[in-house]
Amino acid sequence: MADGRWVIGKADGLPATDHTELLADPVAAALRTWDRAEEAGVIEIDPDLADTAALCEAYDLPTAGSGNCVVIMGKREGEERFAACVVRADTRADVNNLVKRTLDVRKCSFLSMERATGESGMEYGGITPLGLPSHWRLLVDASLLEQPMVVLGSGLRRSKLLVSGAVLADLPGAEVVEGLGI
Repeated sequence: MADGRWVIGKADGLPATDHTELLADPVAAALRTWDRAEEAGVIEIDPDLADTAALCEAYDLPTAGSGNCVVIMGKREGEERFAACVVRADTRADVNNLVKRTLDVRKCSFLSMERATGESGMEYGGITPLGLPSHWRLLVDASLLEQPMVVLGSGLRRSKLLVSGAVLADLPGAEVVEGLGI
């Protein structure tokens, strides 16, 4: 945030707390109870630009300053274990090693689109680390904390959240993990 504004590339955000109509319901609800909500901005975008590559090109955004949130599930003794993993867009989540060990499961995989959207209440391509189901662990790659501004999903494809990298560590339930993105 610079001078009360959220700016990265050609994106100039508005206070997310004043524009909850641009957020999925679970994200807006989480924002109301998050003690750092005033530090979150939001931008409205063309939904066709929601995918990272298109968004970065259209708004001149660095991929290192774009956070992708993927949902992983594994099982142990019949119990499903979930993790939402937030990594820099120029990396991928280390699902088969680090995430698997963190969840303490033998095997894990990406949660199906139907389950991820159904359980999160968010749109595919817009899933974000704010407002996730409470039984999902939230793993944040430590390298994102170094970014001055990070672009995240808003729960909807038609907008994006903007927060400083340092704020990610204070998301409800966040666990900062070194080497999550490889």
